[in-house]
Amino acid sequence: MKILVTGATGKVGSRLVPRLLAKGYDVSILVRDVIKATDLVGLGASAVIGDLYEAATLPPAVAGMDAVIHLAALFRTFTDNEGIVKTNREGSIALAQAAHGAGVKRFVFTSTSNVYGSGYRRPAREDEQVDINDPRAYPGSKIAAERELIVMQQNLGFDVRILRLGFVYGDKDPHIAEIIPYIKKLKMHSGSRMHMVHHLDVAQALILLLTTDGLDGEIFNVGDDAPVTLYELADSLGKAAETFDETEGPLNDPFQGVQDISKLRKMTGFRPLVPSYNVARDLDIL
Repeated sequence: MKILVTGATGKVGSRLVPRLLAKGYDVSILVRDVIKATDLVGLGASAVIGDLYEAATLPPAVAGMDAVIHLAALFRTFTDNEGIVKTNREGSIALAQAAHGAGVKRFVFTSTSNVYGSGYRRPAREDEQVDINDPRAYPGSKIAAERELIVMQQNLGFDVRILRLGFVYGDKDPHIAEIIPYIKKLKMHSGSRMHMVHHLDVAQALILLLTTDGLDGEIFNVGDDAPVTLYELADSLGKAAETFDETEGPLNDPFQGVQDISKLRKMTGFRPLVPSYNVARDLDIL
């Protein structure tokens, strides 16, 4: 299977591509600068020059591909809201249109659990109401892209499947250390929970979506079996005392930040290889 991966030099892509290559897939990676992809090319990936901001570069990039795994995104920590929307929505749709036009058989889009709000009174399911007008540009742009991709699937029969990632960590990813100041800045409650997913399980889920028939038009949550509190996460880095306000009130929504991953289990057989953050710590695979 010939696969084009976008965002290959990012946190998720740089850990996914070697796993795809190890499984024998023919992997191409969409890059603006080949130099930044030197390590992945050295492992056997083929670099294809292209830019989500330049739609004309995308048809040649997807030509001859069997599938696309679209990871590229601008995240919530960026302040360039215009760039976030341009990348996450407009760039994603341009890529999908190019892929459909080139006859690509499968398009896997990575979204985010940040699309969920609060007040569901249960772990968030894939069919919950989400706010496309979310004032946060990152989740709003992802919701918009999801909806347009689903319309393509419904109207054109384009095989799209969407994976909403929990908080990704592991494999020496600095993501956990980077999120602690963000938690402090937003004055998040120490008892709030974060549904995490190790890079091993991101790869497992993406490969399942890549290879399992009958999932077109479906959206899936992915996370581990044991969401941790923000206090536990900060405390594991020795940062709890400086991160949270000792006078904080009660936790308003005990389910906020937790997703229901039963759909992925039922439809693909997914089971987390790394069932919890504490297991990852014990195995020294952070």
